[in-house]
Amino acid sequence: MAGVKGQVQKRGVERRRAMVDAAIELFARQGVRGTGVAAVAAQAGVTPSALIHHFGSKDGLVRAVLQEADRRALERLSITADAEPTLRQAIDWFVRDAEHTAATERALAALHTALTAENLDPGSPLHTWFRDRGRALRSRLASLFTRAAADGTAYPGIDAEALAAEVAAFLEGAHLLWLLDPERIDLVALHRGYFDGLTARLRPAPEIT
Repeated sequence: MAGVKGQVQKRGVERRRAMVDAAIELFARQGVRGTGVAAVAAQAGVTPSALIHHFGSKDGLVRAVLQEADRRALERLSITADAEPTLRQAIDWFVRDAEHTAATERALAALHTALTAENLDPGSPLHTWFRDRGRALRSRLASLFTRAAADGTAYPGIDAEALAAEVAAFLEGAHLLWLLDPERIDLVALHRGYFDGLTARLRPAPEIT
């Protein structure tokens, strides 16, 4: 019985993944507002009732898509949600993430950007999710810069909160520019140039002997 139960659970996980993948593709191509539950279900080869069973509602499906995007990013970068990277490691991760996004995840990046814009109003369904995600990102970045100042890889007395907001703004803006004009904007080169400049700015001044 245990083996049968495991097979059923595995099929359930695979079915859920197929529905999320279908939603990513259709949401990115048609927009969330322009894509119904029935269309996602048909794309995934399931019934609309099966989709609702797994996610509860269309909003639940959208949240699952966003969570899947974050999960994929953490997985491919081989980090955990509570990891405390060094400044160099974090910069390497951001550049590698840009490489992966440019190569294979344009649809997901476009979806994330579109959903952010659609949920700017405090009364919109996912406003709180995006706001809290942004706050969490800035908090982790601020902690990163604070640690860098403490371990000597950044100059002492840096404004960690201001730097965190700057980096978060760069990440969002870089993706938007690239999505709008991929023929002129090299996402990876943009990341490398920005983070090389940031590293130079943060470098401690040499001691005068």
